Amino acid sequence: MDENAVRITDTVSIPMSELHFRFARSSGSGGQHVNRSATQVELLFDVAGSPSLDETQRRRVLRKLKSRLDKEGILHLVSQETRSQLRNREEVVERFQELMRDALRVPKSRWPTRPTRAARERRLEEKRRRSKTKRDRRPVPPDP
Repeated sequence: MDENAVRITDTVSIPMSELHFRFARSSGSGGQHVNRSATQVELLFDVAGSPSLDETQRRRVLRKLKSRLDKEGILHLVSQETRSQLRNREEVVERFQELMRDALRVPKSRWPTRPTRAARERRLEEKRRRSKTKRDRRPVPPDP
């Protein structure tokens, strides 16, 4: 990982100066260590105001990550898995990379296709077979 920028894709990298970190005491086990050390790391990234993203990328990220953003368009990620602040910081940056990479991925455009004749025939044959199975389960009507 480059010290000055977080590489998201081949064309997008976010300078570390745009990532803001807050530290707090973690919850959970750890004894006195957890009571005295600020090992929980919160990463804050201003998606709405980032100069590293062009307008198209910004809209895509805002749309795909809207459930993770606050009202100002700031992404919050928290890590408190390990007892080490450094490791938690590395882990939250890795998660940030994955999230942004997924959010920036352009979905492939899908060309509408028609089912082949064989596929249609298979479907209809399966419908006939299923219909016959259900028909055979019906009670036999009494002869008049």
